[in-house]
Amino acid sequence: MNKAAFLTALAGTLVFASAPPALAETFDAAAAVDAQYERTARVARQLWEWSEVGYQETRSSELLQAELAANGFAVTSGVADIPTAFVAEYGSGGPVIAILGEFDALPGISQSDAPRRETVAGRHAGHACGHNLFGAGSLTAAIAIRQWLETTGTPGRIRFYGTPAEEGGSGKVYMTRAGLFDDADFAIHWHADDENSAAAKTSLANRSAKFRFHGRSAHAAGAPEQGRSALDGVEAMNMMVNMMREHTTMDARIHYVITEGGTAPNVIPDFAEVFYYVRHSDPAEVEAMWKRLEAAAEGAAMGTGTRVEWEVIHGNNPLLVNQALARMMDAKLRQVGGVEYTAQERAWAEELASSLGEAARPLDVAEQIQPYETSLGYGSTDVGDVSWATPTVGVRTATWVPGTAAHSWQSAAASGTTIGYKGAQVAAKAMTLAAIELFTNPDLRQQARAEFEAARGENYEYRSLLGDRDPPLDFRK
Repeated sequence: MNKAAFLTALAGTLVFASAPPALAETFDAAAAVDAQYERTARVARQLWEWSEVGYQETRSSELLQAELAANGFAVTSGVADIPTAFVAEYGSGGPVIAILGEFDALPGISQSDAPRRETVAGRHAGHACGHNLFGAGSLTAAIAIRQWLETTGTPGRIRFYGTPAEEGGSGKVYMTRAGLFDDADFAIHWHADDENSAAAKTSLANRSAKFRFHGRSAHAAGAPEQGRSALDGVEAMNMMVNMMREHTTMDARIHYVITEGGTAPNVIPDFAEVFYYVRHSDPAEVEAMWKRLEAAAEGAAMGTGTRVEWEVIHGNNPLLVNQALARMMDAKLRQVGGVEYTAQERAWAEELASSLGEAARPLDVAEQIQPYETSLGYGSTDVGDVSWATPTVGVRTATWVPGTAAHSWQSAAASGTTIGYKGAQVAAKAMTLAAIELFTNPDLRQQARAEFEAARGENYEYRSLLGDRDPPLDFRK
């Protein structure tokens, strides 16, 4: 689906059927989530303390599995050939509704829960994208939905997917490729943010790889003619790719980091590595740019007398937005409302906001629900691949101080506080209400499925942007 087709919003409004009165009166979804606040906070804080990076989230995965097993879920571990991936299910018959749960941290972020920059000795990763909250909030929603299924006797299954390595590892892509979502009727996810929104926002497709150059070492002063610098290969590639930016379309995003380039200036490095990301709203454009990236690598190696090889690490398809589900989720989020700060939380937020400069926004934004709209987002997520396997809907809540950017020390700090936990509770309530709506509203299910099939097209076949490679379990080591 191209960008123009995506940005053509569906006209009209949707009417949502309510749950049968007998069911609606027997269960208070918001109260069920509120009753679990202590668990949400405890799990979120523990995941935050561990801050385990992609495919290394052993303790984080085990904690979530243990909580689900203790609440009546049947847990299957190590799915899709990923030790930290799992699926946990409760119920029988009826629709199968998936709740996605992430729990990986970002490398290179060290931060306490203070409202000022404060690194922590020995901590080399942090939850600067709020995945500790993601996992904990989704856990709470899954348990609340399980309670609703049990209380009302409604046929159906709630299935929690423990999805590792979203940050550059594409854990959900391998799970999608393994067919784990093939029998799921719908998928629900959420994400940490600095505002509350259920807007229909898609994402960019992306692909990444580590380009490894091999040269020949020699004394940089005594015998430079005998050496061939692998770092020269990396820098030559980077120069050509930077010139390529002038000749790409508007949605293109290319970024890189040199992960290894030698250790001493007087030793010509025989190995160097650069890690590249390429993004675009159209997967075909990602693949087209990728061919040019590979050509630049080969040209750089040829010109510097080095050798290059590369390993694709991850690749994500763009989110396939489902308007029927998105409008429903927007209604549920408005029913729940935003995040309200205590006086202590407001003082903490004000101190942190002073570090945001011009990006700072009024703190009251955390209480508001943003207008519903259809737009193109410039991030990337492996939820995109899930959304092409089954109709998918998401929500974002104000877990961070308004104006905070993801992947920052400020987001890492807030993700370890009650501000973050409250945002996770808002998300859990919205997801719980959305799942109940899907279980009890066959008209909505039919409408969402019809939109999904039409968007994918009659002859759709799933194609992963990372090919047939095995999960890169050591890419963060």
